[in-house]
Amino acid sequence: MSLKRTFIVLGWAGVLSGCVAEVGDTDAWDEPVGESQGALLGGNALSTNALNLNALNLNALNLNALNLNGLSARNLAAIQDPGPSGALAREFVRYATSCALSSSASFNFSWTDSSGTRHDERYPGLLGVARAWATGPLDEAGQRMVSSCVAARVNYYQVPVLLSARSLRDPLKTLSSSQELIDYPDIEGAFWGNLFAAQPYLNACYNSATVDNSRAYQRDCAAGHLTSGGSIAECGVIRIVGSCDRVCQNINGAGQYYPSCVDRPGQSTATTKDVITTALP
Repeated sequence: MSLKRTFIVLGWAGVLSGCVAEVGDTDAWDEPVGESQGALLGGNALSTNALNLNALNLNALNLNALNLNGLSARNLAAIQDPGPSGALAREFVRYATSCALSSSASFNFSWTDSSGTRHDERYPGLLGVARAWATGPLDEAGQRMVSSCVAARVNYYQVPVLLSARSLRDPLKTLSSSQELIDYPDIEGAFWGNLFAAQPYLNACYNSATVDNSRAYQRDCAAGHLTSGGSIAECGVIRIVGSCDRVCQNINGAGQYYPSCVDRPGQSTATTKDVITTALP
């Protein structure tokens, strides 16, 4: 039986679907809310610059619970910075929170801008791929799933796109009876990696058969952005490792996702199951 989930279609920074529940302060998000079957991911407009995390020490960020008391002084300073770096840090944390936490949890803090105005932030969790982060450190699986989720939501153009996010891991495990598989038939590719590792990395692969469709939807980060000169530009730190057929296990027929991929193509043959597959209409 398929689980019912909420999705939010966002114009700037998206949140990933989780079990149906009250989202919270909708005025703060100012976006329409709906319901669907499966795991629909709305928004996906995370900027590539938000992955340049010099201001955020993610090794320190994952060592404690994702709450105000758990943050290091450096992390707190980064997200409270009133300048452009602070805006990018908050953008990343908002995406990471909605990926990691369940709908019953949120990350709350405040910051003051250069004019002295206080901003109270509430970032609700929705998907719950790493729920334990609400009360303690991220384990390695949680680090990987949050990283994969964040990578899947980066958009070269920073435009919102609604897509299907699927994985072997719950709660993104789609079922053969899901209408979502019919509505979102074109598998775009897959994302995986670990932004919290000592040497952070993110990988993406593409489905060769659907590259044109992905680019038509302004989704370029799996196959790369095609420049006017004909070269391929990657999305920030997301490394394009080629066709998914070369680096991932064959697509699961029932759920239409890649069950595993080579974790560090070209460096090791070890595989990871902490992979998020994306699909488009």
